Amino acid sequence: MPNRPQQLPRWLKRTVPKGGGGQFTAGVIRRLGLATVCDHARCPNRMECYAGKTATFMILGDICTRSCQFCGVAKGKPRPVDPDEPRRVAEAARELGLRHIVITCVTRDDLPDGGAEHFCQTVAAVRRACGATVEVLPSDLGGNRDALDRLIEAAPDVYNHNVETVPRLFREVRGPKPDYRWTLAMFRRIKRANPAIRTKTGMMLGLGETCEEVLDTLADLSDAGCEFVTLGQYLQPSPAQTPVARYVPPEEFDALGRAAERLGFAQVAAGPLVRSSYHAREMAEGRRQAESGERKAGA
Repeated sequence: MPNRPQQLPRWLKRTVPKGGGGQFTAGVIRRLGLATVCDHARCPNRMECYAGKTATFMILGDICTRSCQFCGVAKGKPRPVDPDEPRRVAEAARELGLRHIVITCVTRDDLPDGGAEHFCQTVAAVRRACGATVEVLPSDLGGNRDALDRLIEAAPDVYNHNVETVPRLFREVRGPKPDYRWTLAMFRRIKRANPAIRTKTGMMLGLGETCEEVLDTLADLSDAGCEFVTLGQYLQPSPAQTPVARYVPPEEFDALGRAAERLGFAQVAAGPLVRSSYHAREMAEGRRQAESGERKAGA
């Protein structure tokens, strides 16, 4: 892997948003004892999302059983699953007035179902507490088809699973367990079981992939039934993770976004600061990116 570029390009520099929404959101999360991927994955959009009174909730604890080379979430032996966590996530959604909630997780290979039942309980709790649409972003569930079917039964509005990178880099970036073929099979299985569930994925660029590999991967995902896609710049969370191979310029993201649309994706968000759950409500509601400049800003 090439050495990390030393200087952050101008298009990746952000200003801190004004207003007290960020403190309110952080206070709700802290008081309810919840984790967010915004904090634990060191997302560059954290302050903007918190200021807008939204966050991506991370369930099943804050310690991951896998050691993916791109991720800054803590790795190790997780604590037991907290049975009260679904209620608290639902309460946070109600207090924040969310119209759309994204729920992700650490990978829990120690659980037989990968945490699928806990996801189902969280989806149900949110629906009881408020009228928000629900987007789930689970792990690959260890390839467990029964666990996937159980989560499909919960009928989330959006089922998001990130492919993260191109097949050639899967093992190097994601480790030995994730399987590209299973990722594609998941989307096919979801759409066969419940066509009303919108399917979504995300890719990080700048890990050493080629443009041709990205286009081939997007074609595979579209053929498998994936409808929404996000493309964003990989940023190294700490020196312990995989270094950045290249900072992809905004105009290249624009071109890839247009290519994804031509491949049949219903919704595309492509830009350096785009993340899988960033502006997820707009995507779920079918609001397209109005202009390329919005993509450059990370919409």
